[in-house]
Amino acid sequence: MKLIVGLGNPGANFNFTRHNFGFLALDFYFKRKNLSWSEKPRLSALNAREGDVLFIKPQDFYNLSGVSVASWARYYKIPASDILVICDNFDLGFGKIRYRSSGVAGGNNGLKSVDKELGTSDYPRLRLGTGNDELKNKIGAVDFVLSKFTPEEKAKLPEILSEVCDKIDEFIAS
Repeated sequence: MKLIVGLGNPGANFNFTRHNFGFLALDFYFKRKNLSWSEKPRLSALNAREGDVLFIKPQDFYNLSGVSVASWARYYKIPASDILVICDNFDLGFGKIRYRSSGVAGGNNGLKSVDKELGTSDYPRLRLGTGNDELKNKIGAVDFVLSKFTPEEKAKLPEILSEVCDKIDEFIAS
């Protein structure tokens, strides 16, 4: 069994913010595959199952995402190597996608939480670049991650998210 996790913040006011790129990626994947989320959150996450693959969007807010991820991993006995975490990365240029089979959280508090709760950083992660140094320098890092995509960035999202869907399919097939 595999677990695919999109990081983000719950609530409509966070839709299309940079920090919700993980949620957005899974929602795009679901639309593409004609899947739907369970209407009843479980283990602090919106969830769905498709065969041997579980998908979750933790509802504990970004910086506490690890609590839900670890709960799902323990309940279903999923090893860290079979958990893919999808998150934003403001140090990566907008539209860039970086896959690593393990690594460090860097400054990403969602990944720090996952590392802490799983007790390891040896799990795959897919980082989605949201970098826009001009805007980040103007409004600061905290406001930047909670800011909406610019109209120019938003226009590029379908192409980027299509590539993310391919990466998710590759992970599932591996």
